[in-house]
Amino acid sequence: MIISKLKDKKEMLRMLEGSRKVFIMGCSECATTCKSGGEEEVRKMGEFLTKNNKEVLGKFVSEAPCIEAKAKLSIAKNREKIKEADTILVLACGLGAQVIDISLRERKKVISGTDTLFAGAVFGKAQKFVEFCSLCGECLLDKTATICPYTRCPKGLLNGPCGGSKDGKCEVDREKDCAWILIYKKLKKQGQEAKLLEIIPPKDFSKKIKPFTLEL
Repeated sequence: MIISKLKDKKEMLRMLEGSRKVFIMGCSECATTCKSGGEEEVRKMGEFLTKNNKEVLGKFVSEAPCIEAKAKLSIAKNREKIKEADTILVLACGLGAQVIDISLRERKKVISGTDTLFAGAVFGKAQKFVEFCSLCGECLLDKTATICPYTRCPKGLLNGPCGGSKDGKCEVDREKDCAWILIYKKLKKQGQEAKLLEIIPPKDFSKKIKPFTLEL
């Protein structure tokens, strides 16, 4: 899941300077789950902008706006209101904002009202989001007991803990477990601690040259 959070309201108004007529578009998927662009957030944003002298022409929560076909369908359903607006405020991740912009063929000013943070796992009733994967394009989970040291170690170390870990805790944040201690304990429990003797080579960043494209 792509985790995002709403931008500060003062920053939102700054970004909307010069915009009079605004159409707000949210996301029914990730942004709804992390409460940055669902029905409630879109409604409240409309009320906030109205109080700050913006004319909100309409609000719509799109199904997965990061998918071009879904974005185009949402635009088609709101064509007249979007046509009248001078700015489209998107409460979705950066992917959603960019795909909506592309789908509009850059005919309208599109602003992202969120900060996109990370790809996260969801725990509990969508109350906790944790970054477990960096989408690096070169997965090594088979070597590290399904714990990604590149992501879960603040230093991204690939071959064991640094000298700063103490009592199983991370040097950078003493509240967090050291990723490599977790890896060691899990491998030992599975009888696979010999994997720790394998040297993991430096990551090959050519496997994830930005912007990455995959065609099926």
